[in-house]
Amino acid sequence: MKREIAGFREIEHTADWELEVWAPDILELLKQAALGMFFLSGAQLSDGPRLTREFEVTAIDPEGLLVSFLSELLYYGEGEGLGFDHFELSLDGEKLCAQAKGAPFVSLDKEIKAVTYHNLEVRDEPGGLLVRIVFDV
Repeated sequence: MKREIAGFREIEHTADWELEVWAPDILELLKQAALGMFFLSGAQLSDGPRLTREFEVTAIDPEGLLVSFLSELLYYGEGEGLGFDHFELSLDGEKLCAQAKGAPFVSLDKEIKAVTYHNLEVRDEPGGLLVRIVFDV
């Protein structure tokens, strides 16, 4: 099976949700992970005006960066009812600067409670990076 340069797909998991994500670099991996997370939850966003949230997260490794970034997006989802589908990201050492654009949820099939570290490992693969993320639902 030929794989696209970047993307995501759901992996069957016994109790929680697992997502496999691949991309040529860490910034694209973060974007694809976010898009995949909202896809898994069945998020439908309003067609209304786009809203922007800017934030920074810091981590000493790619796994920590991934968990912190996705957790921040979940925080906006839970606290403000916002989902995101466009991301502008930059990395300066251990600090990720994020600008997320999205809209209020119209519907959400299932809430993701948390991003876990369960078997989390960002791996170098031919063509880029690969990670499997387990979400607590």
